[in-house]
Amino acid sequence: MMPGDDVLMMPAARRIEVFTGPGQRRRWSAQTKAQIVAESYETSVGDVADRYSLAKTQVFTWRRDARRSAFAQVVVDDAAPESDKAATDGAIEIELVGARVRIGREADARMAVAVIGALRSGR
Repeated sequence: MMPGDDVLMMPAARRIEVFTGPGQRRRWSAQTKAQIVAESYETSVGDVADRYSLAKTQVFTWRRDARRSAFAQVVVDDAAPESDKAATDGAIEIELVGARVRIGREADARMAVAVIGALRSGR
């Protein structure tokens, strides 16, 4: 018997497996990615990844990309008590990374940008 002859003596294949699933890369809109990332902070990453048939590493990558983004989400809270509204008339209040800053209407725009940048970088 010569090398390679054992292949000729193998029986014919009796079973063929066909793998089904996404045949090509899925495209996710920025809005859908943002929704998935937001959900991943409310529950576990694994639950969200399973719900959308994603790898956990993909969700973590999108979370990292969202943190690096220059966009900061703004939330408008209309439920503030009336007394607080009167005290901050004309001021901008920013809460970011566990710190709250109130910038008065007389503040210089460059100073406001510097304060926000310092908050975002954790200084």
